[in-house]
Amino acid sequence: MIEFKKNKGFKINRPYDIDNTPIYHADLEEGCLGKGNKNGTILISQDITDPEERESIVEHEKVHIDQVKRGDLDYDDDCVYWKGKCWPRSEMDEGNPNLPWEKEAYSKTDPFEKY
Repeated sequence: MIEFKKNKGFKINRPYDIDNTPIYHADLEEGCLGKGNKNGTILISQDITDPEERESIVEHEKVHIDQVKRGDLDYDDDCVYWKGKCWPRSEMDEGNPNLPWEKEAYSKTDPFEKY
């Protein structure tokens, strides 16, 4: 679709959305189905074979990538940082749906498995 504006040229609106998020299958640790990385890539457990489960995991991890992009979520080897607060990895159950960054991700996606 092309939109013309008087004396301002024109704008071409794409009739489709492009999502070029790199997704890789990887040997992830036990119990980890997927990871959204700070570099914008997504890792999916190589053990996932069901297409619906895979899509659910990808959509969930895209929420985490968005959280990183907007500055709410960050992490390093020792902590996960949510809105500036350090959550020590040694003191939490990562992936727990009650963690604030997980609550948002689960509320915006239709998880394959509900807790």
